[in-house]
Amino acid sequence: MPIRQLPPDIAVQIAAGEVIERPVSVVKELVENAIDAGASRIIVEIKGGGIEQLRVVDDGAGILSEEVLLAFQRHATSKVESADMLNAIPTLGFRGEALPSIAAVSQMAINTRPAATDAGFNAEFAWGKLISEGAHGCPPGTTIEVSDLFGNLPARRRFLKSATAESGRIHELVTRYSLAYPEVSFHLKVGDRVVLNTQGDGRRANAALAVYGAEVSESLLEIQEEDPETGYRVEGLAGDPSLHRANRTYMTFFVNRRWIQNRMLTFALEEAYHGLLPEKRYPLAALNLVVPYEDVDVNSHPAKREVRFRQDGKVYAALQRGVRAALVAYSPVRGIQGTIRGRNSPASGLENTAGFFRSPFDSGSVSPPSSGGRQGPTGSGDIQVRGAGPADAALTPQQALPALRVVGQVKLTYIVAESPDGMYLIDQHAAHERVLFDRIVQDAAQREPQSQPLLSPSLVELTPGQVETLVNNLKFLSDYGFELEEFGGAGFLIRAVPFVLTTQDPGKALIDVLDLVAFEGLLKEREDILAASLACHSAIRAGQSMTETEMRALLEQLEVTDNPHTCPHGRPTVIHFSSYHMEREFGRR
Repeated sequence: MPIRQLPPDIAVQIAAGEVIERPVSVVKELVENAIDAGASRIIVEIKGGGIEQLRVVDDGAGILSEEVLLAFQRHATSKVESADMLNAIPTLGFRGEALPSIAAVSQMAINTRPAATDAGFNAEFAWGKLISEGAHGCPPGTTIEVSDLFGNLPARRRFLKSATAESGRIHELVTRYSLAYPEVSFHLKVGDRVVLNTQGDGRRANAALAVYGAEVSESLLEIQEEDPETGYRVEGLAGDPSLHRANRTYMTFFVNRRWIQNRMLTFALEEAYHGLLPEKRYPLAALNLVVPYEDVDVNSHPAKREVRFRQDGKVYAALQRGVRAALVAYSPVRGIQGTIRGRNSPASGLENTAGFFRSPFDSGSVSPPSSGGRQGPTGSGDIQVRGAGPADAALTPQQALPALRVVGQVKLTYIVAESPDGMYLIDQHAAHERVLFDRIVQDAAQREPQSQPLLSPSLVELTPGQVETLVNNLKFLSDYGFELEEFGGAGFLIRAVPFVLTTQDPGKALIDVLDLVAFEGLLKEREDILAASLACHSAIRAGQSMTETEMRALLEQLEVTDNPHTCPHGRPTVIHFSSYHMEREFGRR
């Protein structure tokens, strides 16, 4: 077959297919254009999943009448003037492909008017060809209506999902951008039903409330952290450790407020939550990474969904450290909302109380509890929330745990303690795990592992897989206090063990550690897998009797740890029964 140049109409359709994959692609391009135009309100209306019809209305800058038709020519844009600007792109759009690509695969109409002009302009297209144009009365801003999407490409249309599925993709897009741009009011209507309406007042708390609802938004922390080494800033929303999901789809990332998909950022966020969540559970977050425009390449994907960073490692570290710092500073002791049910409990609908988890979205001032004061209806063990201050008022890190007085032991598993603000139940095994874990990690970080020589070496026989794991991680094992010596074949002599294992079977402990490392891996960012395993094997067991002195010593050690709320595996160490909640359950309120 001889080489021929494609006819213009076929070339346009092929090019449009790279930009416009489905209805959500159309909405994405039009919403991003509206944001670039400075819109404060964006309305999206769809029918038939956006295939039948979709409409995007904004109150942005509009387009001059003499430039409207030029905007529908390929590679026509107002956002890039020179090649140098491609090295630091500040806008969401920049290629000049969106409008001509949409017009090439649909029936399309545009009404637009800059605020400074008296009249607007209308143009209508059918499969990329202009069919009408002229002056038109309309409010300031731009309205674009698209219908019969892919009507000229039946093959592409057959690969679309159901109207419900396509609507869901559009809903996801608009909600995520509403979190990145809380200063913009987003209004989404699917058929005759309004499914999203944000205030656009600039408060992430209110945007989250519109997107997630009251129950979830109460458990979101507002992140505002800057990495001191790079100056990169992390901002947005992240769930406290009580809020987790069964998959990763609830993690949203923006770079300079551009929605992207990036596995590295996903791993960084999971690393920030490591040890705070149960296994195989994932956080809910919407985070924006602010980096210099010249440090990120946004021109690496046809649909602009992926970016490349100049320094991947620094980006990873900035996000991981920023989120972790906020989690450690602001995550509170776990409460009992949703556990106890009474005649006046929140589940009965008779009383509307705030969540037992502290949230930056709680209004009012924050102060530590006083011994004589009465707890407010939040039931939080560490704070009181009063007044009607701004939802995003500045916060200071909370006291990790109040001073606790030991009352006794329940089922040889839980320590009962009290403080002026209520009663606490402490899981003795999980709490001891946390204490030992922090001590082991600190010693390893200082290269001062606390090792205990054995009176006589202990011989352990390993499987081939365990031998491989040991050899690959011998340095880490040494950093944590093991002293090992080959003894022929698969045998190894254990001459010293970490100080926390002195009462354990050293051979069994080493095998358990190796199996855990082999299962979970040992990344540099997660060297504490070893520490978690050591702490778990050495901690006080459930069912073990403790004296009052031992319980008091454990609580004193737990109070000074950086994160006393969970064990290294993410299980809670402490549950708080607030004075308010107990009084309410006994009818004293």
